[in-house]
Amino acid sequence: MITRKQTRQVDVGGVAVGGGAPIAIQSMTTVSTEDIAAVVGQINDLAQAGCEIVRVALPTVEAARAVSDIKKEITVPLVVDVHFSYKIAIEAANSGADKVRINPGNLFREEEVRAVIRACRDNGVPIRVGANSGSILTRRDRDQLRSEGKPVECTPGLMVEKTVQYLRIFEEERFPDVVVSLKTSSVVQTVEAYRAFSAKANYPLHLGITAAGPALPATVKSAAGLGALLLDGIGDTVRVSLTGDPVEEIAVAREILGALDIRHFGPTIISCPTCARCSIDLSAEVKALQNRLGDITAPIKIALMGCEVNGPGEAREADIGIAAGKESGALFVKGEVVRSVKRENFVNALLQEIARTAK
Repeated sequence: MITRKQTRQVDVGGVAVGGGAPIAIQSMTTVSTEDIAAVVGQINDLAQAGCEIVRVALPTVEAARAVSDIKKEITVPLVVDVHFSYKIAIEAANSGADKVRINPGNLFREEEVRAVIRACRDNGVPIRVGANSGSILTRRDRDQLRSEGKPVECTPGLMVEKTVQYLRIFEEERFPDVVVSLKTSSVVQTVEAYRAFSAKANYPLHLGITAAGPALPATVKSAAGLGALLLDGIGDTVRVSLTGDPVEEIAVAREILGALDIRHFGPTIISCPTCARCSIDLSAEVKALQNRLGDITAPIKIALMGCEVNGPGEAREADIGIAAGKESGALFVKGEVVRSVKRENFVNALLQEIARTAK
């Protein structure tokens, strides 16, 4: 069982982040924030898929002013992503943003950071300090590294050091409503940075592997990196970063949380990879089952196994399962064999028992 690190709790538009609250799934829109109809449509698609916090980029003042209109049309908290301009961050806080994300590497003038903090305090808006290895070093930082004969690169240790320094401004302002992230495109470096920071502070942490790439490599990187941290009890929100349709990010995030038994969003299918002992077309059977699970949201564990080696054990340990033989299979419910099922009825038999269990 995972023991989560206790962090302070921050309210993001009605979603509790940290302090033992359920780990929330986050994503980000890919369309222009100034195109209100397009961004609202994408946010609502994300929400329908199960996204619980949505972030939008604010490259212009006009985009910041659109926040109030966007908020009227959505049901999930809206986080704004601001770089370089503290005035845009203030405009967004005044326009109803639920959280403001700023980057220590490109919004670093102390008086400007304090101005953003004060605007967020006045509006009851939390801030995410979002450190990224690719942008946290300022020109002065790079010049200093060169003068010291060091490689001009952001190591996990340096990223943690820079983030801790930045957070001192928030502590001096007595502003506690802060979420922190420390992302890189490297799984190993990201895990190292989060572990080091988590050992130093109790800010709630937003997890992610940044610039993780297209779907397959990004899924693998996210599962490896987020999985390692979540198993350590580190993390309060997650985002799987895929190059492509952000709706796909939600399914991957749900699978990661489900695989770790942190949160479940519907049935889990257990099935073997098949081998020469398998006497049925298990791939086709599993696909047919997946296609018919529809809108079932109950966290039921379903086993559909193809042979007598591991099949009975896996089926017995699932809520509902079938251990298949050549012409028929044993149907298990809650660990007990209830009847024999003909091969052509495997999927129907499972669905009937799922319907009974899910009531």
